[in-house]
Amino acid sequence: MKYSNFMEVEFKAISVNEGFARMCVAGFCLPLNPTLEEIGDIKTAVSEAVTNCVVHAYPTSHSGVITMRCDIEGNEIKITISDHGVGIKDIAKAREPFFTTKPSEERSGMGFSVMESFMDRVEVENNDSKGLKVTMYKQIGNSLLQVGNAG
Repeated sequence: MKYSNFMEVEFKAISVNEGFARMCVAGFCLPLNPTLEEIGDIKTAVSEAVTNCVVHAYPTSHSGVITMRCDIEGNEIKITISDHGVGIKDIAKAREPFFTTKPSEERSGMGFSVMESFMDRVEVENNDSKGLKVTMYKQIGNSLLQVGNAG
């Protein structure tokens, strides 16, 4: 039987919580025995997704919430970062390297490009209600645990 697990956490959309999100996802995927490189890749992609929420989703107030859900099936981790902020009008344009809506803040416009370079696949979509959902996938380490044997 394949190893299967999930977790979900919500936190305030403030920059200090970017490190919290990185540590949560790193700890969650440890049962899959990832390499240090795989952990680094995942943490970098999560940093970019959370930072995008903090900077862009709630531009007039930092009172919003970010939700991070992680699912493991076999040796693939699926990480979904979502918010209920302003969303993105043109997702295709926003995914272009160097595109930024905040050039005055010296933003590089490389957030989605970084996510795509460190993960196997990245999907970006506006939430049904409001905000944005970024879903990232990565095959990681060899699964050491089996359902029923974890514990």
